Amino acid sequence: MNTQTAPAPPKASPEVLGAIASLQRLAALFLARREALARAAGITVAQWEVLERITDEHFMPSLFAQARESSPAAVSKLLRQLQDASLIRAAVDRADGRQRRYALTAKGKRVMTRLRAARAEAIAAIWMDLPPRQLKNFSAFSAELIRRLEAFSSGE
Repeated sequence: MNTQTAPAPPKASPEVLGAIASLQRLAALFLARREALARAAGITVAQWEVLERITDEHFMPSLFAQARESSPAAVSKLLRQLQDASLIRAAVDRADGRQRRYALTAKGKRVMTRLRAARAEAIAAIWMDLPPRQLKNFSAFSAELIRRLEAFSSGE
């Protein structure tokens, strides 16, 4: 019987642990802010995502579900909620009667205008006066961190 155990992984430095804690807090703040913006507009974050995609002329519920790793039934439910709230309308595609085309209603457009204005206001208040060099460094660091996280996740 082999009694050897694998070596313990190295302990993370205080700098690494601090960076992870900051990233977790930043992610939580971004999510909370997005939820607050959506709530102020009377919708959920998931509904906001659908509205954003519908503004693209090529919205396809099945692809949206796949991209979100969600079920088609969950996306159908979101679409029904948005229709019930009079934020979107659906019509049969003239070229392909099997497809439905979704569009924002006037009310949906007003909601999106409010959301985009509130988001732009937040960006101006929080980001616009940061030094460009710091923003560039942050973007480069973030890109590298994303690359590493994706590579690590794909190897699991």
